[in-house]
Amino acid sequence: MKRHSIIFSLFTIVALAVPQCSLWAQDNIIDEVMWVVGDEAILKSDVENARLYMLSRGQRIEGDPYCVIPEQLAIQKLFLNQAAIDSIQVTENEIISAVDKDIEKNIAQYGSKEKMEQYYQKTTTQIREQLRETKRDELLVQGEQMKLFGDIKLTPAEVRQRFAKMSEDEIPYIPTEVEVQIITQHPLIPQEEIDAVKDKLREITERIQNGETSFAIQAVMYSQDGSATNGGELPFMGRSEFVPEFAAVAFNLTDPTKISKIVETEFGYHIIQLIEKRGDRIKVRHILMKPETPQMSIDAMLSRLDSIANDIRNEKMTFDQAAILSDDKDTRANYGIMHNGNYYSQNFGSSHFEMQDLPQEVAKKINAMKVGEISDPFVMKDPKTGKDLCAIVKLKTRINGHKATVQDDYQALKDVMISQIQQEKMEKWIVEKQKSTYIHIDDKWKHGEFKYPGWIKDN
Repeated sequence: MKRHSIIFSLFTIVALAVPQCSLWAQDNIIDEVMWVVGDEAILKSDVENARLYMLSRGQRIEGDPYCVIPEQLAIQKLFLNQAAIDSIQVTENEIISAVDKDIEKNIAQYGSKEKMEQYYQKTTTQIREQLRETKRDELLVQGEQMKLFGDIKLTPAEVRQRFAKMSEDEIPYIPTEVEVQIITQHPLIPQEEIDAVKDKLREITERIQNGETSFAIQAVMYSQDGSATNGGELPFMGRSEFVPEFAAVAFNLTDPTKISKIVETEFGYHIIQLIEKRGDRIKVRHILMKPETPQMSIDAMLSRLDSIANDIRNEKMTFDQAAILSDDKDTRANYGIMHNGNYYSQNFGSSHFEMQDLPQEVAKKINAMKVGEISDPFVMKDPKTGKDLCAIVKLKTRINGHKATVQDDYQALKDVMISQIQQEKMEKWIVEKQKSTYIHIDDKWKHGEFKYPGWIKDN
């Protein structure tokens, strides 16, 4: 099956939909049962959460959302019903492992835990808890789909036969893929900028300790972390969920009336206040402040990288050798080769990127470069910390977009063909399953274009 079909993705959409109070108030939503599939209800709130979430993220909904979304949720329920009949089992360890993997992949996707939390407008613990609520059902659906449609094999001869019967329009297009090497360096931040941040944090600490203000108010006013809107408060978290420097100080706090010393992490400078400890987990609030990077520091680092690029072009050293100068430990240890952290990419975890999978600033440079060419230095945002970075890149390989051929793209063609067969089998199964399942749609939600007309029954 496709790794991210709409059937699977809507679990996550509903789980992480953002129920913003202002949106609910504006729409004056009163919850109601829209559909019943078997013994399961589909609520208007489920559909609204998904719809608002998709709109807030700029995701296009093809067709009427009050048809598209409940229909996909109904398909999920058909599979869940069949999974119960077939005694598909999911263990607690499988659920925990799946949630952990999703969290890890999201962090890789967005560059950091903080970026992920900012994107979903939820804390990591909240994301974990809500994923846990839906992950069991998702795994059951996947297990049932694999049971019904997973055992499909094609021989090389069958792939060639199917390819020969494809029309020109049916032959898949293989997008351009590139491999990129990168050297990144952080501009130096003058000590006076660091001192200014520390002085401000000391001033805030003193005012709180003197009873002039509260930690939460100061966090709202000054913190540059996503938790600022919640008074700097973080959910209960374990030691491994914090960066080490933060954890070392936070877990040594014992008095909720006291404020920590200033803590430096890769994200900036923090002060921390303990709220509560529960076993090996703690709840704290913090204020994060980041020193300004002056333009002269950026210019100086761009000039340094320009010299490195020229040395490579003049063959004084290779890009592989120069990569040791990079500030990024992952690419530094791998000759500068970037790895695809976009979980939604078919190339996730590899060194291959489609152009849209690259950081925007890198893609802009790479797009006009030839293989082996080295870019001029440029400024980009650190995907993990959001800080300014200076970089140079080298285009290592490029495979231009093209119509697939059996000779060059056998595996891609085979995957597409298997996916098509699975999709055809699944559509036939859904049509048959509709006939034997109790389905009721409230009259005011019946009028729409459904992909599978069998939802509307004569009775």
